Amino acid sequence: MDGSDEAARERARRWRLVLGGEAADGTGCTLTGRDAAMDAALAALYGDGDGKGGRRGGRDRSAGLGASAPSVARWLGDIRTYFPSSVVQVMQRDAIDRLGLSTLLLEPEMLEAVEPDVHLVGTLLSLNKAMPETTKETARAVVRRVVEDLEKRLATRTKATLTGALDRSARINRPRHRDIDWNRTIAANLKHYLPEYRTIVPERLVGYGRATQSTKKEVILCIDQSGSMAASVVYASVFGAVLASMRTISTRLVVFDTAVVDLTDQLDDPVDVLFGTQLGGGTDINRALAYCQSQITRPADTVVVLISDLYEGGIRDGMLKRVAAMKASGVQFVALLALSDEGAPAYDREHAAALAELGAPAFACTPDLFPEVMAAAIEKRPLPVPETV
Repeated sequence: MDGSDEAARERARRWRLVLGGEAADGTGCTLTGRDAAMDAALAALYGDGDGKGGRRGGRDRSAGLGASAPSVARWLGDIRTYFPSSVVQVMQRDAIDRLGLSTLLLEPEMLEAVEPDVHLVGTLLSLNKAMPETTKETARAVVRRVVEDLEKRLATRTKATLTGALDRSARINRPRHRDIDWNRTIAANLKHYLPEYRTIVPERLVGYGRATQSTKKEVILCIDQSGSMAASVVYASVFGAVLASMRTISTRLVVFDTAVVDLTDQLDDPVDVLFGTQLGGGTDINRALAYCQSQITRPADTVVVLISDLYEGGIRDGMLKRVAAMKASGVQFVALLALSDEGAPAYDREHAAALAELGAPAFACTPDLFPEVMAAAIEKRPLPVPETV
């Protein structure tokens, strides 16, 4: 068999796996061995379940997970054998959404079989109140694996970025040469420009200070725990723990629906924070911001981060007035529609426009961008709002 024949067979094989049928798909390709097992795993999830056709009309694809925990656990093991982790996570998510398998996650043997990711954590948190005691320890172990992976990914860069921002925000007027902030020094001395020499004689130097170990900034993370914000709650809890570990930042974490819960005392363990949330329910942003406002003692050194889709079930005008009052007092206010890799969810565009008019543009933020957003807020410079907003 020459190279062209082998390439044709490989194309037919791939199309057969995509189309999910036999001769009716026009491939004329029969799957065996590992390929047949992969096809069966796909059929169990994406087939139509009536034995008459699978995806794209294939004749041998039929959904077959059923509601049996052992069969689902075997299927989870199969897909981890045949597909890479990123694909496994997508298939798990589809299985939960398409086949209603959420309740099976209440069983320990199921949790031990799944591939942990942020979306799975969100599902577990939504099931938290219904979870039997026999499952809770396994669920916490699954959540902890995800949290620890996120901390490894995010902590170093976040600390480095914010430490630099804190240093730069601590301006001094008698800096050493290496600490001079030339842009601000020039701006502060423009009135001393000498046209005949085409130069500026600086009478006052502005320099970067070095942040001391005493608290320089206060950060309040105010997180909407409605169901659509699950991934944002996970990431915000991890970032909250990272910020709380920095001695130069005092961090407070508040979650809300129609009630407000302060989880600051649990920030040393983001898993405790996550299990202290209750996804779903209504939304009262005004009440949450009222609580945050009551906790502010040094407005000029405070950053308030609201993470919400802005669907307000409380007093709309009250919410906007509180934001305006905080900004007028010197608070740096940041409004994030989401803190996740998925972009902006559905959100209240009228409220987003109203916040923008107050100088607080609302935008979706990825976890990788979040340190830059916080650094800009700490330094009181324009936020790096994505161009898509």
